[in-house]
Amino acid sequence: MCWTRTRHDDVIGKISLSRDAIAADPRGIDSWINLSRVDPDAEVQGEVCLDVQMLENARGRCLRCHVLQARDLAPRDITGTSDPFARVFWGSQSLETSTIKKTRFPHWDEVLELQEMPGAPAPLRVELWDWDMVGKNDFLGMVEFPPPVLQQNPPRGWFRLLPFPRAEEDSGGQLGALRLKVRLIEDRILPSHNYRPLTELLTEAVRGPAEEDAASPLAVLEELTSGDCRQDLATNLVKLFLGQGLAGPFLDYLTWREVTRTTDPNTLFRSNSLASKSMEQFMKLVGMPYLHEVLKPVINRVFEEKRYIELDPCKIDLGRTRRISFKGAPSEEHVREASLGLLTGYLGPIVDAIVGSVGRCPPAMRLAFKQLHQRVRERFPQAEHEDAKYLAISGFLFLRFFAPAILTPKLFDLRDQHADPQTSRSLLLLAKAVQSIGNLGQQLGQGKELWMAPLHPFLLQSISRVRDFLDRLVDVDGEEAGGPARALVAPSVIVREGYLLKRKEEPASLAPRFAFKKRYFWLSGETLSYSRSPEWQMRFSIPVSHIRAVERVDESAFQLPHVMQVMAQDGAGALRTTYLQCKNVNELNQWLSALRKASAPNPDKLAACHPGAFRSSRWTCCLQAERSAAGCSRTHSAVTLGDWSDPLDPDAEIQMVYRQLLLGRDQLRMKFQEDFNIDTSPEADTVRASGAKEGACPEALARQREAAGRLLEVLADLDRAHEELQQREQQTAALGPLGH
Repeated sequence: MCWTRTRHDDVIGKISLSRDAIAADPRGIDSWINLSRVDPDAEVQGEVCLDVQMLENARGRCLRCHVLQARDLAPRDITGTSDPFARVFWGSQSLETSTIKKTRFPHWDEVLELQEMPGAPAPLRVELWDWDMVGKNDFLGMVEFPPPVLQQNPPRGWFRLLPFPRAEEDSGGQLGALRLKVRLIEDRILPSHNYRPLTELLTEAVRGPAEEDAASPLAVLEELTSGDCRQDLATNLVKLFLGQGLAGPFLDYLTWREVTRTTDPNTLFRSNSLASKSMEQFMKLVGMPYLHEVLKPVINRVFEEKRYIELDPCKIDLGRTRRISFKGAPSEEHVREASLGLLTGYLGPIVDAIVGSVGRCPPAMRLAFKQLHQRVRERFPQAEHEDAKYLAISGFLFLRFFAPAILTPKLFDLRDQHADPQTSRSLLLLAKAVQSIGNLGQQLGQGKELWMAPLHPFLLQSISRVRDFLDRLVDVDGEEAGGPARALVAPSVIVREGYLLKRKEEPASLAPRFAFKKRYFWLSGETLSYSRSPEWQMRFSIPVSHIRAVERVDESAFQLPHVMQVMAQDGAGALRTTYLQCKNVNELNQWLSALRKASAPNPDKLAACHPGAFRSSRWTCCLQAERSAAGCSRTHSAVTLGDWSDPLDPDAEIQMVYRQLLLGRDQLRMKFQEDFNIDTSPEADTVRASGAKEGACPEALARQREAAGRLLEVLADLDRAHEELQQREQQTAALGPLGH
């Protein structure tokens, strides 16, 4: 469900999508959807826990409804909480529980008994309400059970709250429309040890020398996927190998496969291969602070100055040229001349920043480009292919990194909002120019955009500087050790800052306090520091090297959303927890990501923590009574792909890879395990042409069958593990959530 609001939080309309509607297409939904009117009684969320029994007494039949608790109720008060109570209806009778103040997770544990009245069997309805001192109470949701259910299988457990039944009103588009892109992904995540064999199979190919091997599981995966699936697979694999500290060898392995299969250097990395997608995702992780440092000053200027820029005569609008100063009446030539000056005025600082950024480019990124440079140079040593090794790197750095960020700054977190049409056009022209530089001028003067010709002298002048920049960029020593996480955050660079609400864990001897105070935070590779305001001279700090875990906090801990905890050792070695509340889920994910990147190389990370808080002499998550009790939930210490992404869960990533393999299992059996199956694909021909001996084909087929057999065995083991997990879940559900 999506609500659209104005500045004063007046409801404009909503979009409601059922789970079935989202799941109908594996690609999800990406379309404009009309807003519909909002009825407050229909906007409910949360669940209620009930235990209902039908009993006989001296007066006849009796219904006993044990109202235990509710969770994740809608906030109806300005404090972000509610004052909930439950009202039970059976026939003409009704009873109410007590009201619990200021909570969205109430615990009633009250038994309400209602006597059966003469007449037809009646349904049981349980309604939850928010009590208000002034005005009418606010509806929180309801559940209803028909008489047959009460007689045959009395309700016992957690039940999702529903709105009052009424027909959905279609506004016919009068309230506007909202474009949504939503996709449903749900899966069961097994314990980590179940995935270890598959992880080892996938990492086996990249731990040794990178060689073309059509029998490796990674090669199999690439052949079994295409299109959107290959994009998802690249994302999962990059995250997985980053968690293993093998991102460099992984990219080198894919690069070698891509280079070996390519005969024309002009087509190298131009397709959406697994190698291209993986390098693109890797850059977004490792290079995001670097990209911001290089591009943000000029991007901000373009947004702030809002100058009219246009070189295409077909698009020039003389009525919008008042921002350009020149003598006499404006003409197309004047506009083009002024636009050329503005464009070069923006492009100059961009090129200067890029060619002067060698020392600021993350070492992990430079090492990946060095490996790429070497592979392409070895594959195409001829003099006529001298530019191939430059184009391979610039194709990623300029065409897939700098240019897209210039074109859509918001998607790369360079701006908070998308550009207006005029600024967007200026950014498009800048992006085209940067693409031309990244192509080393090979396509200048070609195609339909000949109106870009006035810019060509500047672009040609920049190309020689870019070649020199690329030579210096790959002139780096050292090998990747411990994974790229050690180079993600420079010590002195502020990677994130802004206001957060802070609460420090109170010593056990003090009365609990839950007030969050507004503080301004700065995060660098060295410290997480804060003060009352950006201008405040006195700062407090937590050394990043002391951080042992950064985790989300359950909403029930403080009755507040978007809270995270930073667990760090103090000077005496004791573990201290600082709770921070963000204003929305996007900000929460961004801070979680940045903190985990900064603390990625820290030793002695916590394996488990409490997602709740220690209140009323017990942990709200697991109800343990000792403050020092071991954590009840595993931590997530790995890094993320982008500041807007959820933190990485290695088990979830390998589970998605397992799902990809399942989709192609039949194809895998047919392609690699049948004795009569001979690989006649163009790829196989290329491999043979690049040096494979004809006599080695039987051995190669044997290796393929062996690798396929190992993969299928691992998949079968994971199938069994999932079946066992499902059986345990069904047994737990049969016993009931109430434990009696």
